[in-house]
Amino acid sequence: MGNARVISVNRGPEADLLVGGEPARSGINKQPAAGQIFVRALGLDKDEHGDKENHGGFDQALYAYAREDLDWWTELLGRELRNGLFGENITTSGIDISAALIGETWQMGNAVVQITAPRIPCVTFQSWMDEPHWVKRFAAARRPGAYLRVLTEGTVAAGDDLAVLTRPERAVTVAQSMRAYYGDREVMRRLLEVEGRGGKWDEIGAAVLSRA
Repeated sequence: MGNARVISVNRGPEADLLVGGEPARSGINKQPAAGQIFVRALGLDKDEHGDKENHGGFDQALYAYAREDLDWWTELLGRELRNGLFGENITTSGIDISAALIGETWQMGNAVVQITAPRIPCVTFQSWMDEPHWVKRFAAARRPGAYLRVLTEGTVAAGDDLAVLTRPERAVTVAQSMRAYYGDREVMRRLLEVEGRGGKWDEIGAAVLSRA
């Protein structure tokens, strides 16, 4: 894990976007930023979210995606995918985010963050990518990237090391948590015992476990 690092820090303003053919606002168009960027409890300095009900907040302050996974999609889609294209704030290298654990903590630059949840694809992502059946394909790939809670504010820049500081005793990976979201009750039961999980999991878990 010694070669894990941040290769791009990405942010962007809220802007107009057609979502499902209807006018909407989104901050999904993240562009690489130069220099040291301040990481606040609610996200990167000068970064914006359009859909504030489903994006942002303390438990989704940042979104991280691996360059290795972007390269995997590049091969599959036959198009170049730049850093930040998936709307991620942090593009990483040298760490398998899908195998990272919910509740795991990282140090990036001098900021400390914690994994809270996987990215669940939505119609905004579908509209932005303009790929057929994108929501289903992204979900099936189990390469969701991870939402991060900021535990210690600080600064981060491209080239900074990424160090795993702690991992929770209850082990549920980011990829497994996506299965839990889509109805795996056994994984969901384990996830609901993980310290550091995102606050929305209790409500999601109740819905999953109540299904006949």
